[in-house]
Amino acid sequence: MPPFDVPEGDPFGVHNLPYGVFSTAEAPTERRVGVRLGDHVLDAGAAALALDSPYAALLAQPTLNPLLAAGRTAWSDVRRALTAWVTVPSHREVVEPLFHPLSSVTLHLPFEVADYVDFYASENHARNVGQIFRPDAADSLTPNWKHLPIGYHGRSGTVVVSGTDVVRPSGQRKAPTDPAPVFGPSVRLDIEAEVGFVVGVPTELGTPVPLGDFREHVFGLCLLNDWSARDIQAWEYVPLGPFLGKSFATSVSAWITPLEALEDARVAPPERTHPLLPYLDDSAEEPAGYDLRISVAINGHVVSDPPFSTMYWTAAQQLAHMTVNGASLRTGDLYGSGTVSGPEQNQRGSLLELTWNGRDPLELPDGKRTFLEDGDVVTLSAWAPGPGGARVGLGEVTGRIVTG
Repeated sequence: MPPFDVPEGDPFGVHNLPYGVFSTAEAPTERRVGVRLGDHVLDAGAAALALDSPYAALLAQPTLNPLLAAGRTAWSDVRRALTAWVTVPSHREVVEPLFHPLSSVTLHLPFEVADYVDFYASENHARNVGQIFRPDAADSLTPNWKHLPIGYHGRSGTVVVSGTDVVRPSGQRKAPTDPAPVFGPSVRLDIEAEVGFVVGVPTELGTPVPLGDFREHVFGLCLLNDWSARDIQAWEYVPLGPFLGKSFATSVSAWITPLEALEDARVAPPERTHPLLPYLDDSAEEPAGYDLRISVAINGHVVSDPPFSTMYWTAAQQLAHMTVNGASLRTGDLYGSGTVSGPEQNQRGSLLELTWNGRDPLELPDGKRTFLEDGDVVTLSAWAPGPGGARVGLGEVTGRIVTG
């Protein structure tokens, strides 16, 4: 099928146009900015050059970072131009040869990751974890949870693109009944189904970002799997939090969906049950939640459908909180939402919750699972409501567990 003739209802139609970086078999070392349309990829830089576009300097690049840094006006202008290039008949003769079948290209990490921060923003997830590890506590949430978005700084150098194998990490672990810690491969390897937000416009050190400036700095979002070695994490995290149990790999989609493609998916967050300090109070702000429908599959079998619309803390609040102390933003900063979990058992975004810390194994066609086994392939996929009832597809995130 010709690249322009996208079937009606395709979640990667002209209403979407996510960005990625690709290479071809003919030029495997040459990375190019691409835009997805259906099951094809447009060489956006080549199209900009061929059409003598003023945006060629942003698009004829090996990474998305120059476009990310250009700011919201440029993001909108480039999106309008791309939409015209793939819809206006007079451009067809020039643009059509610049499409590549998706199946023929290699996709790469679409941007150079600067800093990486991960949050803990789902009340359902936080309550489940609290009930698992603090069953006798009067409240399953920690006292600070509804007053600020809890997070930790991760390791940007181990953010990898979808399709990259995940090596089972080794480290210290100690079960409560063990007399001393042992060293070896994690035996409680888990997933965390999340959404990642990609920062474009940087800030100066000492300059907080208010809630209303979220869309001036954040370019788009993607699916994210924050792989977690629960046994390593349990032994190391007191008192400073996650470290080696998280830093071995974080997988992101090869496609970044611009926020402009998700206007119809914006929703109000859940009702706040505690008063918020002014810098986090979003009661007078435009809706900053997103209605994203996520699915988690293990070896092709769907085990969970977490709804992102239930997240207590929004991406705008997370951005405001992580800069309120004056921490600067850099182009390419990535921050994760934290595990997405809904109120139902089949909406939990981690195996820790789905199996209740291994107590209730999942029944899969290829056998039971408490945590991940070598060879398991985990796939996150998602869609969001789009214009006129269309669906906006998010690029999937896949990773296979291999022995170190």
